[in-house]
Amino acid sequence: MNVQSRIEADNPQKTEHFDVLIVGAGISGVGAAYHLTTQCPGTSFVALEAQDHFGGTWWTHRYPGIRSDSDLYTFGYRFKPWIGAPIATAAEILKYMSEVIDENDLAKHIRYHHRILSADWSNADNLWTIIAERSDTGERLRFTTNFFWMCQGYYRHTEGYTPEWPEMTSFKGTIVHPQKWPEDLDYKGKKVIVIGSGATAATLVPNIADDCAHVTMLQRSPTYFRAGRNAIEIADELRRLQVDERWIHEIVRRKILYEQDAFTKKTFNDPDGAKQDLMAGVIAYLGPDYDKTHFTPRYRPWQQRIAFIPDGDLFRGIASGKASVVTDEIERFTETGILLKSGKALEADIIVTATGFNLLPTGDIAFSLDGQPLDFADTVTYRGMMFTGVPNLVWVFGYFRASWTLRVDLVADFVCALLNHMKAIGARKVTPALRAEDKDMPLLDWIDPVNFNPGYMMRGMRLLPKRGDKPEWQHNQDYWAEKDEFPKIDLKDAAFVYG
Repeated sequence: MNVQSRIEADNPQKTEHFDVLIVGAGISGVGAAYHLTTQCPGTSFVALEAQDHFGGTWWTHRYPGIRSDSDLYTFGYRFKPWIGAPIATAAEILKYMSEVIDENDLAKHIRYHHRILSADWSNADNLWTIIAERSDTGERLRFTTNFFWMCQGYYRHTEGYTPEWPEMTSFKGTIVHPQKWPEDLDYKGKKVIVIGSGATAATLVPNIADDCAHVTMLQRSPTYFRAGRNAIEIADELRRLQVDERWIHEIVRRKILYEQDAFTKKTFNDPDGAKQDLMAGVIAYLGPDYDKTHFTPRYRPWQQRIAFIPDGDLFRGIASGKASVVTDEIERFTETGILLKSGKALEADIIVTATGFNLLPTGDIAFSLDGQPLDFADTVTYRGMMFTGVPNLVWVFGYFRASWTLRVDLVADFVCALLNHMKAIGARKVTPALRAEDKDMPLLDWIDPVNFNPGYMMRGMRLLPKRGDKPEWQHNQDYWAEKDEFPKIDLKDAAFVYG
């Protein structure tokens, strides 16, 4: 490529304009597209997706048994009934999303292989300029948009988090992270160690246990899990009565949310009782003589996410002897496995590092305002979705203690109301700003680590905006409060500066 060709590639001449540009075609992006279509008819929009398929997490993650860790009655959209078992596989979720896209003619708005490189806001033009790259052709493309809707999630899809343990290179077997699971990985008859104790490890272990010689879940510290049947009795009964699926979806959704709210409150008001409830599920499968320390965390329930174990499959795998749990710390890797700090050695042919992911709130996009680099850590969040000093931008960040998609719907309602309000008053720009009464407000980390402190959040807190001590200036992680608060947001409040 000659110099002129390189200049043209880096500075694309053709520009496409859309009223709204959505980042990503995962569960958030598809939801955003639906709501724009139904609540803001006539709005031009496009969703740019870096992958070659919709689905986000459910497309990029290919490890055995990948499934939701919360129920699809609440993880599914409010407008699309879920028909099936509450805990669903990635394939089932992709099928559900495909139906949403087809039923609402959304495919024409999605462009695949489009990785966004940069986004610059111009105050002179009241526009975002987006530079994207086609991963299949290498072509650079320019878009302008009035409103930028970040729906790409909050972690790096291409690379998971793996700690650097001593002498990892000495291991003669295979080391793999679940986010980069090789399609040809043969674990049949092999000894496997899965490092980690979160939802990924709890999914992997029972799904490979039957084929492995043995699989060990090695955890530094235990995690809370909820176990039960992968079925909703009232949903099955209503279907036997031939009740409309829309009614079933709404009834079951409300029932689950009511029960989740009650349990969440119990973890704050009666943490010991909540622990006993969770431990009862473990004992039901493993018996009273099982070493309970493997499932008794040091933290209060819901300080980290609690995954659901459908039909107790993890515990049944342990009870069968095909899987086991070891709670210890890694001293170093060896040629044949891992040496623990207790002195115990674990042998393995394959080691899976189910150790979490890398927080990536901005999607690897280089943001700037009038050409000056933007650091979101210098901003204050408006309800966990907008940022002081950053015009015409909304970011979707879901819930930790409830299904992510619950907030997708709430944020979409807000965005559509905001866009319609701006159109009504003739505003081209809206920028969140601290009000006079907020000037002395203490600024804190994005989330209170006392209430929620998973490793990925603690590692990446420096990348996130600040929060205040008022509801408007924080993402409080409380769906049950926000479902009532969001519809009442006053778009004429001084926190919104229009231009």
